[in-house]
Amino acid sequence: MDAFYRTHAYLIEHTNAPVHRALMDEINWDDRLIGIKGSRGVGKTTFLLQYAKEKFGNDPSCLYINTNNFYFQGRGIADFAGDFVRKGGKVLLIDQVFKQPEWSKELRKCYDLYPQLKIIFSGSSVMRLKDENPELNGIVKSYNLRGFSFREFINLQTGNNFPSYTLEEILNNHEHIIKSILPKVRPLDYFQDYLHHGFYPFFLEKRNFSENLLKTMNMMVEVDILLIKQIELKYLSKIKKLLYLLAVDGPSAPNVSQLANDIETSRATVMNYIKYLADARLINMVYPEGEGFPKKPAKIMMHNTNLMYAIYPIKVEQQDVLETFFVNTMWKDHKVYKGDKGASFIVDGEYRFRISTESNRLKPHPNIIYAQHPTEISRGNQIPLWLFGFMY
Repeated sequence: MDAFYRTHAYLIEHTNAPVHRALMDEINWDDRLIGIKGSRGVGKTTFLLQYAKEKFGNDPSCLYINTNNFYFQGRGIADFAGDFVRKGGKVLLIDQVFKQPEWSKELRKCYDLYPQLKIIFSGSSVMRLKDENPELNGIVKSYNLRGFSFREFINLQTGNNFPSYTLEEILNNHEHIIKSILPKVRPLDYFQDYLHHGFYPFFLEKRNFSENLLKTMNMMVEVDILLIKQIELKYLSKIKKLLYLLAVDGPSAPNVSQLANDIETSRATVMNYIKYLADARLINMVYPEGEGFPKKPAKIMMHNTNLMYAIYPIKVEQQDVLETFFVNTMWKDHKVYKGDKGASFIVDGEYRFRISTESNRLKPHPNIIYAQHPTEISRGNQIPLWLFGFMY
């Protein structure tokens, strides 16, 4: 136990979260079992350590552990938690919980045996905490940690502390909101950098970002998909090839039959692989209203713009990048559907949006909201695209 405390103290001392993550204020920290899900690379470990540092400092009643430690190959989480509670432990932070065999049953055992203990754990976005782990139904509260928003990126780069806004606030008050931002910063000065490398916090590290992101993407497939979905290793190359083909095709409806031929598998397997890639936050699936998986999506897009530049940079089209940015910003709290009659997308079945650039601007239609680029000011139903990056 002392070794875990020494590791905890070292990590807390060397943790420096440069920007306050919005999720920190959204979680009800009074719950006894909290799951923090997110794709690889978005900062789940830093998030747990920052919580420990801000709320507990050096208080030994809080402890961070990582189930990557070989210690947990010989001992279950529940046994360890018992020792921790007996030493006065109250809050146990468990990183990468899915690396532990029978992890969900172990968490349930902790919940039942130690009512005085709070557990906060991190896991992959591929995990289905309630659907695939019935023992956690009704006791776990699940949250998603995302990569940096454009707002968080600007705050980090400029030292500002701009707040987030709901979609309704942006639609109703965009002119006023923009007037509060522009005197302090020129958002378009930072927009292209964000599109290229601003979503994943590891751009702050002194390593080649694209190489680091490609390594992370491979880990998403090799660990988050194969390990958690228990897919045999021999199918790894098929999933990677599928991801590459989807990326190269750009945002479009997939030709499932052709993809099945290309990776030498069945149509049903292709659709399952597409779902796994979406769960891993590598792609987004856009459907017509009223439809969803297992039907074929109307459009498959990369999950965020950073992935587009990393996987096939010579083929990146500006319109595709801007539409991917928009869908990614909406994805957290809203449903995005295929557009119709001049609209790029329909959001929540209510708002019709067109992602508009200087080359494709038309006479504004009163029933369409125009998310425009590149512009910093707004007018009526014409709103700068970058402002939608302030939604979390």
